[in-house]
Amino acid sequence: QVPLVESGGGSVQAGGSLRISCMATGYTFCMAWFRQAPGKEREGVANVDNDGNPNYATSVKGRFTVSKDNAKNTLYLQMDNLKPEDTAMYYCAAHVGGGNWVCQDIHCADGACYANVPLGVRYNRWGQGTQVTVTS
Repeated sequence: QVPLVESGGGSVQAGGSLRISCMATGYTFCMAWFRQAPGKEREGVANVDNDGNPNYATSVKGRFTVSKDNAKNTLYLQMDNLKPEDTAMYYCAAHVGGGNWVCQDIHCADGACYANVPLGVRYNRWGQGTQVTVTS
């Protein structure tokens, strides 16, 4: 098992900023952030692929910045210009394993969230989540 421990989050007014962190205690092939608002499906937010490249959901591009400190095995999400619609539980996810493929996706469908949609590879470790609330 590779536990993922999230920290940060909280409540902020619209236009404000927050940073959340996720520390993995073992090897991860790639890591990502997802979020889930009440009554909505889980959705991908951002990831850092196995080549170190960031990917973002369209809804957060230009406002959120994902980064990874490999020495600390920690993933960060800096969230700026927050909007009320960003309110959700934010989950850290990781794929433990790897192989000759690119961790290119942050796509959820039918209850699963995929690191590589064409290959059907799922994120296989999840954190407990950290709440982010943005008030107007």
